[in-house]
Amino acid sequence: MAYLTEILILHGALPIEHLDRTVAGASEDEAAVRALVADGHVSEAQLASARAARAGLPLVELVDYPVDRTAVALVPASMCRRYQVLPIAITDDRITLAMVDPGNVFALDDVRSAARMQVTPVVASQPDLLAALDRFHRADGELSDLTSAIEEEHEEQDASSGIGGADVDDDAPIVRFVNLLVSQAIQDRASDIHIEPAEKDVRVRYRIDGVLHEMQRAPKSIQNGVISRLKIMSDIDIAERRKPQDGRMSVSHGGRRIDLRVATLPTVWGEKVVMRILDNAASNMDLRELHLLDRNFEAYRQSYSKPYGMILVTGPTGSGKSTTLYTTLNTVARPEINVITVEDPVEYRMPGINQVQVNPKAGLTFASALRSILRSDPDVVLLGEIRDHETAQIAIEAALTGHLVLSTLHTNDAPSAVTRLTEMGIEPFLVGSALDCVVAQRLARRLCDRCKAAYQHDPEELARLRLGPGLDAPPATLYRPVGCSSCSNTGYRGRIAVHEVMQVTEEIERHAVARSSSADIAHTAREQGMITLREDGWAKALLGYTSVEEILRVVA
Repeated sequence: MAYLTEILILHGALPIEHLDRTVAGASEDEAAVRALVADGHVSEAQLASARAARAGLPLVELVDYPVDRTAVALVPASMCRRYQVLPIAITDDRITLAMVDPGNVFALDDVRSAARMQVTPVVASQPDLLAALDRFHRADGELSDLTSAIEEEHEEQDASSGIGGADVDDDAPIVRFVNLLVSQAIQDRASDIHIEPAEKDVRVRYRIDGVLHEMQRAPKSIQNGVISRLKIMSDIDIAERRKPQDGRMSVSHGGRRIDLRVATLPTVWGEKVVMRILDNAASNMDLRELHLLDRNFEAYRQSYSKPYGMILVTGPTGSGKSTTLYTTLNTVARPEINVITVEDPVEYRMPGINQVQVNPKAGLTFASALRSILRSDPDVVLLGEIRDHETAQIAIEAALTGHLVLSTLHTNDAPSAVTRLTEMGIEPFLVGSALDCVVAQRLARRLCDRCKAAYQHDPEELARLRLGPGLDAPPATLYRPVGCSSCSNTGYRGRIAVHEVMQVTEEIERHAVARSSSADIAHTAREQGMITLREDGWAKALLGYTSVEEILRVVA
């Protein structure tokens, strides 16, 4: 019987039936327990506790631990990441080392040599330690050093020459600078990277949880080199600087392949580059992870479970529309049905699904691609966006002829989608017949679970904010942001979607045929039980997911 598995059973983390498992040695035991973690039988915290018990060492939580930065600086970041260790304190000429695997003697020896001190190991969970590594071993210092190196190189030759070629040295400062910018953004959970030329320098900003943060200011002399390198990586024409261009690149980070969508935009001070980070983990999400309220989830489930009809997801750019559609696609896709997507560009690569990327230069537009794929016997069609009358007309006809059509539309709320389609020239009776469900959504920052603080709301104050129904209920517990090391003192970590799900009933269909205003459609939908964006946000504030201030920021 392997000792680690036995410890997990004694701690109640595993049921007694695992006693009949026989494991030959420590490596096999580790592999078996890792499989149990992957299956959800054991949590990372339980695994760390078992390791600590096996080794007779204390267990630490690094989020709340006062880590000594002097100790952190004694061991190189590359060594810390390779062994999954972090020095956290120095006491009496001994260095305290947090480790995922305290039995790794190679890690202990290397850290002892690097720090020139005796090592006192303690145990930390893997997610806790990896998050601490991201906090304490950021790439900011190395970015500054690389900027200086690039400037020195620029004194000898123009920064734009010899750095964009296919045979460029992987250790060249400009290459390492770009790689670090991207890897740091992924570590910081950024959704977008903005590289913005100014008059005297270049500003780098990351969009984290929907808010832009300035991360770096680089000298003007490296501007051409950075942009040329990004263009080469994205297969964009480096000679064209007068018009916007789009491309795509892939990087490897933490054993995962991350895709980035790249867009250039000419400005008065040079080309601005925006990179959207597309984490494929979003395409493997479950619909329950979108945190739809029970009423909204049931209404949406009824719509995507039908074999035909049109489902639209609406909202501004960056509101999570693509994530919702891909999650839905991941739910409905089965081996016995044919799923085809038409996108510009393909954001998430999904196995078992036929994905088509539009190419206007070759004559492959949304409308022509959609017309062609309808001859390819699809059951489900995902259309990246409905932009014009022709695309809308074909999509409507596809929904009326036995296909389930998923797409996005830019409107402020769900009822406006009906009037928007009629404004695009679609016959009102076709809109009412084809459209089955509209989901409007926004993204609000999610409160940090470690530091959020509860308080009792003032009904009179909330009434003045006009948050919607339910304000006459007894005072409820709400939460406000505080800030800690886990959330970079913002009080928020991650985001959560706020939804408005409108089913197209017979009454709303009659409104469509009569060309009623979006206000009339919204009134009828609310009478039939539709929860508005603000009411959904209010419900999620009551559930402790976000704050009232954040809901007021994202919902008008």
